[in-house]
Amino acid sequence: MPELPEVETTRRGLVPVLAGRRVVAAHVYHDRMLRRQRNPDDFVHRLVGRTVQSLGRTGKFLIFDVGGGLTWVTHLGMSGRLSINRPQEDRGPHTRIVINTDRDDEIRMVDPRTFGFTAVYTRQELEDSTLASLGPDALTELPRATSMLARAKGRQVAIKTLLLDQRYLAGLGNIYATEVLFRARIGGGRRAGSLAVHEMSGIRNGIRAVLDAGLEHGGTSLADLAYLLPDGRAGRHLQYLAVYGREGKPCRNCCTPIVRIVLGGRSTFECTACQV
Repeated sequence: MPELPEVETTRRGLVPVLAGRRVVAAHVYHDRMLRRQRNPDDFVHRLVGRTVQSLGRTGKFLIFDVGGGLTWVTHLGMSGRLSINRPQEDRGPHTRIVINTDRDDEIRMVDPRTFGFTAVYTRQELEDSTLASLGPDALTELPRATSMLARAKGRQVAIKTLLLDQRYLAGLGNIYATEVLFRARIGGGRRAGSLAVHEMSGIRNGIRAVLDAGLEHGGTSLADLAYLLPDGRAGRHLQYLAVYGREGKPCRNCCTPIVRIVLGGRSTFECTACQV
């Protein structure tokens, strides 16, 4: 029996090594997962028979080149994950998509909340999709602080909200943006346009440090275990978080209790003494 694909850790994240696998069947068990596919029937028709040429990531999107001018795009949302299994293994709850390959394995997309989606786009559809409006990738294309500052100039929006705007910077989520601002000693409610260059430098340095640490520890699995690695293990970064989810607990720097506030409809956690 052939071995399941290895899992490798790179600066692009933890990804299954699937290049060279041909899709022999595709099954959709929840129509909502195809909401970004203009014609939902296109997903199966376009994917079956295609071979994964390469795979990568931009922001929060996984991108599979399947040849013939087609690109298979997947976004895991807040609770989604990919797993690689043998067909005879039991499918857990919330398995929404199953892709069978010619290597006698299955790529399963599991998403309890169905916030994620998947689609196979033509070149024109890809150009018209959300990916076309993404900002530079926070991990691989992080701009200089001066450039980040110039793009924030005059903006009245809270800096926390701006960091979550994928058009400004692609790839930062709520947990890591919260941690970045704590490292930079900047309150999430500060107007983005009010920052000085040294403050934006602190944010930029924080982005690098937080993302590198998250990758090193396999990501952040919270108590609900909605996020798991492709092999089923939980990410270990939760224990390293400085402020996120620590409401009422002492700041690791000054012992001031961490507070929870809401910005742009999202929870953020701060030390009111360390962050201004």
